[in-house]
Amino acid sequence: MPSRSSASQEHWADLGGAVLSQRVTRQQNQRADRERADDRHDRAQEARRDLYARLNTTARAYRVAARDAVLAAERGESVDPAALDTAKEAWAEQYSLAQMALPKDVHQIASALNRALGVGYSVVKQLPSRPDTDGSYERAKDWFSKPLSDGVYLLQVTLRHDLGIEVEPDFEDTRARLLTTLNREGNSLASQLASEQAQATRHA
Repeated sequence: MPSRSSASQEHWADLGGAVLSQRVTRQQNQRADRERADDRHDRAQEARRDLYARLNTTARAYRVAARDAVLAAERGESVDPAALDTAKEAWAEQYSLAQMALPKDVHQIASALNRALGVGYSVVKQLPSRPDTDGSYERAKDWFSKPLSDGVYLLQVTLRHDLGIEVEPDFEDTRARLLTTLNREGNSLASQLASEQAQATRHA
């Protein structure tokens, strides 16, 4: 029959083993939780990179399709509206998806570019009705090669900055300057188009 001292030692040994087992289990659970959290973070980052890549690609394609339509029309070539409309719809789909996931600062840029691309679409659609075709084509080419091109570039660098891929020391200054210019030029051109459209309607 074991002595009272031996039984006590066995009791404390069992208790110590249980505490140690609980500690090991707790550490394993914490490690598993960290791994799951890291995995969720990695999946979220990958999804964000994919979303940003699609947003950037469709914005660039939309601008190029509109610019090419202007150049083709200026050369007197027939313009297939399906190409531009397809690019417009692709951007609209990605922009709609992105709105639910974009941080506030990034959404501000994407929203401004969305309005600017819409102005560009109006530029193309209203070209055939322009009384001063030479001036209209020059204005359209200037819009796509300067303010809107800078707007697409702004979206790209903003997305890369948000992902931590490309961090420029003067990013905030560049962002503010390009965003201000894009909004100002876009609003000015939109007002011109609206005024000219109203005049065309009155004279129709």
